[in-house]
Amino acid sequence: MENIIVFGASGQLGQCLEKAAWQKKITSVVFPSKKEANILDNEALARLFQQYKPAFAINCAAYTAVDKAEDDAELARKINKTGVQNLALQCKAHGATLVHVSTDFVFEGNNPLPLGEDAATNPTSIYGLTKLEGEQDIIAILPKHYILRTSWLYSEYGNNFVKTMLKLGSERDELKIIADQVGTPTYAIDLANAILDIISSGKENYGVYHYSNEGVTSWYDFAKGIFDVAGTNVKLYPIRTAEYPTKATRPAFSVMDKAKFKKTFGLEVPYWRDSLITCIKALEINTINKP
Repeated sequence: MENIIVFGASGQLGQCLEKAAWQKKITSVVFPSKKEANILDNEALARLFQQYKPAFAINCAAYTAVDKAEDDAELARKINKTGVQNLALQCKAHGATLVHVSTDFVFEGNNPLPLGEDAATNPTSIYGLTKLEGEQDIIAILPKHYILRTSWLYSEYGNNFVKTMLKLGSERDELKIIADQVGTPTYAIDLANAILDIISSGKENYGVYHYSNEGVTSWYDFAKGIFDVAGTNVKLYPIRTAEYPTKATRPAFSVMDKAKFKKTFGLEVPYWRDSLITCIKALEINTINKP
């Protein structure tokens, strides 16, 4: 396989890509440090592209603090729009294909039907808006791109809902969890495998794709699933979004249709609860193996 550079290598998805590449015995993937691969530093980017001459760049770098972005729009836009624009321009100059990870937050989420790639975008948060702007810049600059929108990402790495729930479950007897936001959790290892499978397919079906695990659930039911699988006894109470106000508005319904991805690449998508079991087992093994 030709050279691949991963941007945002130290983040959750970047670490999952490193694990997935190791499992698939792909040795041509480079995971540079944040300083080496700063998407806001054009000179550093140019050096990196000249050094490795990648056929593919995978962009996992993003400003993802959804509520904080409401007060920090300038930095969110720099990373999610300007940085992405920089990457797209470097890919164009060096003939590389860009695989960019986006989000369900580009949708308003007010229609209870699975969202196709052509569904109208209408972000209700700065995070969602800046991620959409990044998508638009890629499309305008670089024909050779894959944009993968995903949702509710979690894994054994980084900070995420699964790890937060497990921590809170060990500290508290009861929790209140939002039950009127519906979507699909995505195991970041599954997304990492999907990205590498797209690259190794050799297909050039560029464009926007949706990828999350299969199935539909609420945050409340996701939490219930986490505690059931982990064997943690916590009393859960479902609440409405209005009872837990946040600075940024979340999509109420962001279930994405994966038909285009499955048909184009001939790949199966795991069911969310099956992947959750895999993740929690991995977390338990990691805990046992800690010195």
